[in-house]
Amino acid sequence: MQELTDRLYNEGLSKGRQEAEELLAKAKAEAAEIVADARSEAQAIRAKADKDAAEIRTMVEGDLKMASSQALAAVRQQVEQMVVTKAVAGPVASAMSDGKFVKELIATVVRSFNAANPDGVDLELILPETSREDLDKAFTAEVSKNLSEGSEVRHVKGMPGGFRIGPRDGGYQLSFTDEDFTSLIVEYLRPATKKLLFGE
Repeated sequence: MQELTDRLYNEGLSKGRQEAEELLAKAKAEAAEIVADARSEAQAIRAKADKDAAEIRTMVEGDLKMASSQALAAVRQQVEQMVVTKAVAGPVASAMSDGKFVKELIATVVRSFNAANPDGVDLELILPETSREDLDKAFTAEVSKNLSEGSEVRHVKGMPGGFRIGPRDGGYQLSFTDEDFTSLIVEYLRPATKKLLFGE
Protein backbone atom coordinates (compact mmCIF):
# COMPACT_ATOMS: atom_id res chain seq x y z
CA MET A 1 0.00 0.00 0.00
CA GLN A 2 2.85 2.30 0.88
CA GLU A 3 4.37 1.55 -2.43
CA LEU A 4 1.12 2.39 -4.27
CA THR A 5 0.79 5.60 -2.27
CA ASP A 6 4.38 6.56 -3.06
CA ARG A 7 3.87 5.75 -6.69
CA LEU A 8 0.63 7.79 -6.88
CA TYR A 9 2.31 10.60 -4.99
CA ASN A 10 5.33 10.55 -7.31
CA GLU A 11 3.16 10.34 -10.42
CA GLY A 12 1.00 13.23 -9.16
CA LEU A 13 4.07 15.16 -8.21
CA SER A 14 5.66 14.43 -11.55
CA LYS A 15 2.48 15.35 -13.38
CA GLY A 16 2.14 18.51 -11.27
CA ARG A 17 5.73 19.46 -12.02
CA GLN A 18 5.17 18.84 -15.70
CA GLU A 19 2.02 20.94 -15.70
CA ALA A 20 3.79 23.62 -13.69
CA GLU A 21 6.67 23.62 -16.17
CA GLU A 22 4.21 23.79 -19.06
CA LEU A 23 2.35 26.66 -17.34
CA LEU A 24 5.63 28.38 -16.61
CA ALA A 25 6.80 27.94 -20.22
CA LYS A 26 3.44 29.20 -21.49
CA ALA A 27 3.58 32.17 -19.10
CA LYS A 28 7.15 32.93 -20.21
CA ALA A 29 6.07 32.72 -23.87
CA GLU A 30 3.09 35.01 -23.20
CA ALA A 31 5.28 37.39 -21.22
CA ALA A 32 7.83 37.46 -24.05
CA GLU A 33 5.01 38.12 -26.52
CA ILE A 34 3.63 40.91 -24.31
CA VAL A 35 7.10 42.43 -23.97
CA ALA A 36 7.66 42.17 -27.75
CA ASP A 37 4.24 43.79 -28.40
CA ALA A 38 5.00 46.51 -25.84
CA ARG A 39 8.40 47.16 -27.44
CA SER A 40 6.82 47.25 -30.90
CA GLU A 41 4.11 49.63 -29.68
CA ALA A 42 6.68 51.80 -27.91
CA GLN A 43 8.75 51.98 -31.11
CA ALA A 44 5.63 52.92 -33.09
CA ILE A 45 4.76 55.61 -30.52
CA ARG A 46 8.33 56.90 -30.56
CA ALA A 47 8.38 56.92 -34.38
CA LYS A 48 5.06 58.81 -34.48
CA ALA A 49 6.32 61.27 -31.83
CA ASP A 50 9.52 61.82 -33.83
CA LYS A 51 7.48 62.36 -37.02
CA ASP A 52 5.09 64.77 -35.25
CA ALA A 53 8.03 66.65 -33.70
CA ALA A 54 9.70 66.94 -37.12
CA GLU A 55 6.47 68.25 -38.66
CA ILE A 56 6.02 70.77 -35.83
CA ARG A 57 9.67 71.83 -36.15
CA THR A 58 9.21 72.32 -39.91
CA MET A 59 6.03 74.34 -39.35
CA VAL A 60 7.64 76.48 -36.64
CA GLU A 61 10.72 77.10 -38.78
CA GLY A 62 8.46 78.09 -41.70
CA ASP A 63 6.41 80.40 -39.48
CA LEU A 64 9.59 81.94 -38.05
CA LYS A 65 11.02 82.51 -41.54
CA MET A 66 7.79 84.12 -42.69
CA ALA A 67 7.47 86.25 -39.52
CA SER A 68 11.10 87.39 -39.72
CA SER A 69 10.71 88.17 -43.43
CA GLN A 70 7.56 90.21 -42.73
CA ALA A 71 9.20 91.98 -39.79
CA LEU A 72 12.25 92.82 -41.89
CA ALA A 73 10.06 94.15 -44.70
CA ALA A 74 8.06 96.26 -42.21
CA VAL A 75 11.23 97.68 -40.65
CA ARG A 76 12.68 98.47 -44.07
CA GLN A 77 9.46 100.18 -45.09
CA GLN A 78 9.45 102.24 -41.89
CA VAL A 79 13.09 103.23 -42.44
CA GLU A 80 12.28 104.27 -46.03
CA GLN A 81 9.24 106.21 -44.86
CA MET A 82 11.18 107.99 -42.08
CA VAL A 83 14.12 108.88 -44.31
CA VAL A 84 11.98 110.17 -47.16
CA THR A 85 9.43 111.92 -44.95
CA LYS A 86 12.15 113.62 -42.94
CA ALA A 87 13.86 114.77 -46.13
CA VAL A 88 10.61 116.02 -47.70
CA ALA A 89 8.45 117.29 -44.82
CA GLY A 90 10.57 120.36 -44.02
CA PRO A 91 10.85 121.73 -47.56
CA VAL A 92 7.16 121.05 -48.26
CA ALA A 93 6.05 122.79 -45.05
CA SER A 94 8.33 125.71 -45.92
CA ALA A 95 6.92 125.98 -49.44
CA MET A 96 3.31 125.69 -48.22
CA SER A 97 3.87 128.45 -45.67
CA ASP A 98 5.19 130.77 -48.39
CA GLY A 99 2.23 133.06 -49.10
CA LYS A 100 3.41 133.92 -52.62
CA PHE A 101 3.74 130.25 -53.62
CA VAL A 102 0.33 129.35 -52.15
CA LYS A 103 -1.34 132.31 -53.93
CA GLU A 104 0.15 131.26 -57.26
CA LEU A 105 -0.90 127.66 -56.70
CA ILE A 106 -4.46 128.65 -55.78
CA ALA A 107 -4.70 131.02 -58.75
CA THR A 108 -3.58 128.20 -61.06
CA VAL A 109 -6.15 125.78 -59.60
CA VAL A 110 -8.96 128.39 -59.77
CA ARG A 111 -8.11 129.17 -63.42
CA SER A 112 -8.25 125.44 -64.18
CA PHE A 113 -11.75 125.21 -62.70
CA ASN A 114 -12.91 128.26 -64.67
CA ALA A 115 -11.27 127.11 -67.92
CA ALA A 116 -13.89 124.37 -68.16
CA ASN A 117 -16.72 126.86 -67.59
CA PRO A 118 -16.50 130.32 -69.20
CA ASP A 119 -19.18 131.70 -66.83
CA GLY A 120 -17.03 130.77 -63.84
CA VAL A 121 -17.61 128.21 -61.12
CA ASP A 122 -18.75 129.08 -57.61
CA LEU A 123 -15.91 127.65 -55.53
CA GLU A 124 -15.34 127.10 -51.85
CA LEU A 125 -11.75 127.76 -50.86
CA ILE A 126 -10.70 126.51 -47.43
CA LEU A 127 -7.55 127.86 -45.82
CA PRO A 128 -5.95 127.28 -42.43
CA GLU A 129 -6.94 129.73 -39.69
CA THR A 130 -3.23 130.41 -39.16
CA SER A 131 -2.96 131.95 -42.64
CA ARG A 132 -5.80 134.48 -42.11
CA GLU A 133 -3.53 137.41 -41.22
CA ASP A 134 -0.72 136.60 -43.66
CA LEU A 135 -2.80 135.87 -46.73
CA ASP A 136 -6.20 137.41 -46.28
CA LYS A 137 -5.80 140.94 -47.70
CA ALA A 138 -3.33 140.35 -50.48
CA PHE A 139 -4.67 136.93 -51.18
CA THR A 140 -8.35 137.88 -51.38
CA ALA A 141 -7.60 140.70 -53.83
CA GLU A 142 -5.36 138.52 -55.97
CA VAL A 143 -7.52 135.40 -56.09
CA SER A 144 -10.84 137.25 -56.29
CA LYS A 145 -9.94 138.19 -59.84
CA ASN A 146 -10.31 134.54 -60.80
CA LEU A 147 -13.14 133.60 -58.40
CA SER A 148 -16.77 134.06 -59.43
CA GLU A 149 -19.04 136.20 -57.23
CA GLY A 150 -20.69 133.20 -55.58
CA SER A 151 -17.36 131.81 -54.38
CA GLU A 152 -16.48 131.71 -50.72
CA VAL A 153 -13.20 131.73 -48.79
CA ARG A 154 -13.28 130.06 -45.36
CA HIS A 155 -10.61 129.63 -42.69
CA VAL A 156 -10.57 126.43 -40.64
CA LYS A 157 -8.85 125.75 -37.32
CA GLY A 158 -6.58 122.73 -37.06
CA MET A 159 -5.94 122.50 -40.79
CA PRO A 160 -2.28 122.12 -41.75
CA GLY A 161 -0.70 124.49 -44.24
CA GLY A 162 -1.97 124.57 -47.79
CA PHE A 163 -5.61 124.69 -48.92
CA ARG A 164 -8.65 122.74 -50.08
CA ILE A 165 -10.84 123.79 -52.97
CA GLY A 166 -13.96 122.50 -54.70
CA PRO A 167 -17.32 123.53 -56.11
CA ARG A 168 -19.35 125.43 -53.53
CA ASP A 169 -22.41 123.24 -54.01
CA GLY A 170 -20.37 120.26 -52.70
CA GLY A 171 -19.64 116.98 -54.39
CA TYR A 172 -15.88 116.89 -54.05
CA GLN A 173 -12.86 118.83 -52.90
CA LEU A 174 -9.28 118.88 -54.07
CA SER A 175 -6.82 118.94 -51.21
CA PHE A 176 -3.42 120.66 -51.43
CA THR A 177 -2.20 120.48 -47.81
CA ASP A 178 1.33 119.91 -46.50
CA GLU A 179 0.42 116.30 -45.78
CA ASP A 180 -0.96 115.76 -49.31
CA PHE A 181 2.18 117.08 -50.99
CA THR A 182 4.45 115.20 -48.58
CA SER A 183 2.59 111.92 -49.26
CA LEU A 184 2.70 112.50 -53.00
CA ILE A 185 6.41 113.28 -53.07
CA VAL A 186 7.23 110.44 -50.67
CA GLU A 187 5.55 107.93 -53.00
CA TYR A 188 7.69 109.12 -55.92
CA LEU A 189 10.91 109.10 -53.90
CA ARG A 190 10.44 105.73 -52.17
CA PRO A 191 11.74 103.52 -55.03
CA ALA A 192 14.90 105.63 -55.36
CA THR A 193 15.35 105.70 -51.58
CA LYS A 194 14.86 101.94 -51.39
CA LYS A 195 17.57 101.47 -54.00
CA LEU A 196 19.87 103.89 -52.21
CA LEU A 197 19.33 102.34 -48.75
CA PHE A 198 19.08 98.65 -49.60
CA GLY A 199 20.58 98.30 -53.07
CA GLU A 200 17.34 97.04 -54.61
